[in-house]
Amino acid sequence: MILWIILAIIVLLIIWIIGMYNSLVKLKIKVDNSWSDIRVYLKKRFDLIPNLVNTVKGYAAHESQTFEKVTAARNAAVAVPPGDVKGAAEANQALGGALRGLLAIAENYPDLKANQNFLELQSALQSIESDLGNARRYYNATVRDYNTAIQQFPGVIVANMTGFKAREFYELENPQEAQNVEVKF
Repeated sequence: MILWIILAIIVLLIIWIIGMYNSLVKLKIKVDNSWSDIRVYLKKRFDLIPNLVNTVKGYAAHESQTFEKVTAARNAAVAVPPGDVKGAAEANQALGGALRGLLAIAENYPDLKANQNFLELQSALQSIESDLGNARRYYNATVRDYNTAIQQFPGVIVANMTGFKAREFYELENPQEAQNVEVKF
């Protein structure tokens, strides 16, 4: 009888460990998926920037320093390794600042502000920035849930046994960077 009780406890413990492990795997996959969503929106943003720069260049050719900053910031952001959350946040913070400079130039050119191609690019950028902000919030929520699960008891036991590690939040050092790039005219 005692042997059956011990065996039942061992079986329940194994089932509990498997359930906890599967729960942690599910949360980890959610974090990876949400990071992938951010990468998709960043790629859309990176693909849009050369078109925006070229459109503005046609009207403001003498603003080459701003164009170089935007291009350099875009290239630096594209070069960030896929899993480097902190690097991506920093590179995209620099890119956001460069984009604000580019859009500020457009304020000085009424013909540019009326250009249909520029208006479409602005609209696309605004949409991407909004989607990117939502993806960042979702990513941070999934990281919060995952990190909480691997740090709270009893999840911490299974996490330590199986090698689950805490993930980084997508944080911006400058609070202004959390706002969308302003594209109003």
